[in-house]
Amino acid sequence: MEMTITFGEGLQVNAEYQGRVIATDQPVHAGGLGTAPEPYTLFLASIGTCAGVYVLSFLRNHGLPTEGVRLVQRMTYDPANHRMARIDLRIIVPSGFPEKHRKALVRSAELCAVKRALANPPEFTVEAEEG
Repeated sequence: MEMTITFGEGLQVNAEYQGRVIATDQPVHAGGLGTAPEPYTLFLASIGTCAGVYVLSFLRNHGLPTEGVRLVQRMTYDPANHRMARIDLRIIVPSGFPEKHRKALVRSAELCAVKRALANPPEFTVEAEEG
């Protein structure tokens, strides 16, 4: 698995992967053009959307309706340590959603590969080489 990171205008930085370009930028107040989400925003969104994929699969596999189901992700930032301190995911289900499926629905969201990678982070290396 490999991604190529390239630069665009201003502070635009893109990830190219499997023929797709994932664009990022910085907001105007930070010197960017504001044309795309910031990388950290994409990182945070990957947590919720990953959990959403598992929730959607669970609902479809069990013949449950998806209408009215959504995930709400709340982040708590710790300014003293300059880091995200907590991420809470809530699965909002419509009135009348079967109680017997709620725990399994939560377990399905917890299978998210992004969440698992955070819980057991990979080793990181950074090098510079001629190419």
